[in-house]
Amino acid sequence: MRPRIIYCYDAYCGWCYGFSPVIKELWIRNRNRFEFETLSGGMIPADSAKHIGHIASFIQGAYKNVEEMTGIEFGEDYLWHIFNPDQSDWFPCSEMPAIAMSVFREYHPDRTIEFASDLQYGLHYEGRDLTDREAYRHLTEKYEIPTEEFYEKLQTARYKEAAYYDFALIQQLKVTGFPIVFMQVTDAKLYMIAKGYTTLDTIEGRIDKILEEMNNP
Repeated sequence: MRPRIIYCYDAYCGWCYGFSPVIKELWIRNRNRFEFETLSGGMIPADSAKHIGHIASFIQGAYKNVEEMTGIEFGEDYLWHIFNPDQSDWFPCSEMPAIAMSVFREYHPDRTIEFASDLQYGLHYEGRDLTDREAYRHLTEKYEIPTEEFYEKLQTARYKEAAYYDFALIQQLKVTGFPIVFMQVTDAKLYMIAKGYTTLDTIEGRIDKILEEMNNP
């Protein structure tokens, strides 16, 4: 089998947003060498979704740490909800962006890294509510996906089940935080190449070491 890079992320994960330029660049550089797969994490399950006010105070401090370490910038439209939770109508939930990913995967299975990056930019910079169907309309246009067809699929049980299958795979991989990246070299052999924010040089160094070990057993 061709080596596969498996990106475990959640659309609502701030550290994944900070990591998105790294994983996207890794994909750009290596998409002809490896297969890439994106698994949605289910960080905020539907039965645990609460108003943004429950986590706003935590994010008010945490987002600065992400910016300082990664160089990413959180947008004013996103931060308005974080600093004005009493006026926000947000109820963050990982389910809909995960379903959107499962729909998207059917159209562009080789571009899921790019789509994940766009979802995170839409939330954390542009301030789009990913539980609102309208948050995806501009992406259907960007990726030339029939918009009404996309929205029909977004409501069907098949794609919801696919999203929850992602959640189950994440649990099987014993992932407890995001982002995490694995490199799968055989059906039975999986290496963790990134846990939390990791630089591109570090990841590529680990990949080179794995490939060297494979070629010189």
